[in-house]
Amino acid sequence: MDYFISFIYGIVEGITEWLPISSTGHMLLLNNIPFFQFRDTSADFYSMYEVVIQFGAILAVVLLFWKRLWPFGLKEGHVISKKKVWRMWLMVIISCIPAAIVGFKFDDDIERLFYHPIPVALALIIVGIVFIIVENIEKDMSPTITKISQFTWKTALMIGIFQLFAAIFPGTSRSGATIIGAMIIGVSRSCAAEYTFFLAVPVMLGASVLKIARFGAAFSGHEIGVLLVGCITAFVVSLFIIRFLMDFVKKHDFKVFGYYRIALGIIVIICSFTLLKGM
Repeated sequence: MDYFISFIYGIVEGITEWLPISSTGHMLLLNNIPFFQFRDTSADFYSMYEVVIQFGAILAVVLLFWKRLWPFGLKEGHVISKKKVWRMWLMVIISCIPAAIVGFKFDDDIERLFYHPIPVALALIIVGIVFIIVENIEKDMSPTITKISQFTWKTALMIGIFQLFAAIFPGTSRSGATIIGAMIIGVSRSCAAEYTFFLAVPVMLGASVLKIARFGAAFSGHEIGVLLVGCITAFVVSLFIIRFLMDFVKKHDFKVFGYYRIALGIIVIICSFTLLKGM
């Protein structure tokens, strides 16, 4: 049963990590349904699992965008350094700084305070409303930045500050915060979506390493199997979802995700209060 549940988590992770609807929020909500709780693993394992499963999603980005991410190449038989790629990574590092500082110092406190259905539901609704407002404002405006190569350190830092909200409040969505922040400061929708893929690599890799380090090496064979099923499933699903999103943003805005977030948040609040009354 744990392997089947991990397979379901992998599907949810692969879909929600890249769409701006919050993977952490969906994983947390799913784990509050008794049927989707692991049977033969500890609470500490799940706390690590829900972060490390994102590693599979990272690998999908690396595979699809390898030429854009790897800073070295071959030209006439010689290894060359790609300045544009190095500059892109510098922007990514700058964007990571705010969330990295807060996450490293307050990770346990954030998990204790906000990793509950009601805070997640409120974040889903609030960010959903913000998405709709931003899209309505931006529809008659032309973006000033259409390529990542046009980013300055100020652009990268501003996006990092917006991403900080996702690091603190589960349900915000890391990709959602990145896209909203980028659009507000004049980045095109497609460029913002692409940047969120690149930004995810160090963010999710760093979070995974930190969680594994805190969990330790005391994995059972069953736990390793459960984690592998989730990561592999997330990897395969992510391959399709990333392609879908890049095609989607060429023809559509993000308001549909805003409406989805609001509807889901309301459902979660109703279900939470219904369960409380039944106790």
